[in-house]
Amino acid sequence: MRITSFTDYSFRVLIHTAIRHPQRVTIDEVANSFGISRNHLVKVIHGLSQAGFLATQRGRNGGFVLAKPAERIRVGDVVRFGEDGQPLVECFDSITNTCAITPVCKLKFMLSEAQSAFYAVLDRYTIADICAKPEPLLRRLGLSVTA
Repeated sequence: MRITSFTDYSFRVLIHTAIRHPQRVTIDEVANSFGISRNHLVKVIHGLSQAGFLATQRGRNGGFVLAKPAERIRVGDVVRFGEDGQPLVECFDSITNTCAITPVCKLKFMLSEAQSAFYAVLDRYTIADICAKPEPLLRRLGLSVTA
């Protein structure tokens, strides 16, 4: 299974924000830490805010923080949000499916079971689990451990 760069960037933003808690984080800070285009991050952060993962503030002292505790942000929910309901394979979408063997194909059910297992595992973890030991993450990003 492969996730989009939008989902990948969403995780990076959430991890960065969690390890900086309770400080407000800026788009430029995340862009510089990860070497990601500011324009891409604007879209990601807007989406994360709309989905209730981030709370944003505009203006001179603007930035963003987690909208809820990291312990309540499940990894599976972030993937579901980032992937925006995109079907794993064509036959998962009855509207756009053109596969001739769908009615008799057993692969669809195997892939569905695998996808369910994938999300079941991801739903056991949270952003807090990823950030349980923030010091190595902070050092790797060149941020102050006491920040």
